[in-house]
Amino acid sequence: MASEAAPLIDGHDHGHACPVEVESAETTDGRLGAVLGAPRNGELAPLGVHGPWLATSLVQAKQVLTDAAGFDFPSTVTRGSDMSGSAGDTRSGHHVFAPLTPTQVGHGSSTFLTQWHEVVAAARTSPDGGVIDAMQALRRPMARATCGAALPGCSPGDRDLVADNVLGWIDALGPVISRRRDPGRWSRIRRHEARARHELEDTLARVLPGCGINDAAHVVATFLAAGVQVPIAAGAWLLVLLAAHPERGFEPEHVVWESLRVAPPTWITARITTGPVTLAGRQLAPGELVLVSPLLLGRSSELVPGDSSALGAFEPDRWRCEDVRPGAWLPFGAGAHACPGRTLGFRLLRDLATWALEHELTLTEPVKIDQSRGILPSPARLGFTSPTQ
Repeated sequence: MASEAAPLIDGHDHGHACPVEVESAETTDGRLGAVLGAPRNGELAPLGVHGPWLATSLVQAKQVLTDAAGFDFPSTVTRGSDMSGSAGDTRSGHHVFAPLTPTQVGHGSSTFLTQWHEVVAAARTSPDGGVIDAMQALRRPMARATCGAALPGCSPGDRDLVADNVLGWIDALGPVISRRRDPGRWSRIRRHEARARHELEDTLARVLPGCGINDAAHVVATFLAAGVQVPIAAGAWLLVLLAAHPERGFEPEHVVWESLRVAPPTWITARITTGPVTLAGRQLAPGELVLVSPLLLGRSSELVPGDSSALGAFEPDRWRCEDVRPGAWLPFGAGAHACPGRTLGFRLLRDLATWALEHELTLTEPVKIDQSRGILPSPARLGFTSPTQ
């Protein structure tokens, strides 16, 4: 395990008899624990007798993510066939998307704020009285914001239908991704996932021509699914972390960078070697799996300012220091396949952080790390009140 053993967070007492804790990534076992427990000596780290290999430095990570000739995606989003033998400019079939424009980002932000304020207003009058499950509360606002930004010219009705279909596919994908073994083609969960995917693709096939988008429906479906699920998880972590740290005075942008560092939803990404390749002085054969972890890189004292012995702690003010650039640990990836919605994602998280800093947030239950699909806060229930209430 990593050297830090203290809890990630001890929630402050806001009327509770005991602090409400958030589980620490540093003290978690499983795949997450194996990655954070890897030697941090700058060498390529084996996570097993026969791999996979873990990039432990920024130089290694950038080579893996930017060398398109040497490293490819190992599988499809639905855990399909091995892609290591593919060839061509987009060998794995993973489309290279153009980044969203400032106009698209602005539209997505306004959509998010409208939808989020509706969720908040409904929660205030609910029987729970201002208590939300962040993972659930953020679903519709993030989905509609992402679909609205990615599908310019789409009517609100079609946007909402696409967003609901995306959420339906994400929910159906969950059991597929979380299984240790790839479920059979005719299994119940596979058939359910296929139905949800086809429903989304059929809707997109009808909607896309009116939006001026020429990409195939299945390509856009994959883009939207990633663009919705990741900011939902990132936003939930942001709210959980702020609820556990009720100090005021943080800058919204610092909160976003720090939450993405402490708990990046896409905490690990994989590539497979397409031929013989040299990485960190080691010769890798074709078909070797190599992992890059923004979570691990975000614990590097070379990339993150502050006390090197406490880099697992949530401290947004560390980014007041201008000596180190935020995002150096690659939370949005790098190279041609870097997240095309990174500007939108950051804007939505900044909008959420701004709202959260204007309210008093309180965790209602201890928070565990769910490793089944990335890393998710579970449960993520919190209460909120405005300072004037």
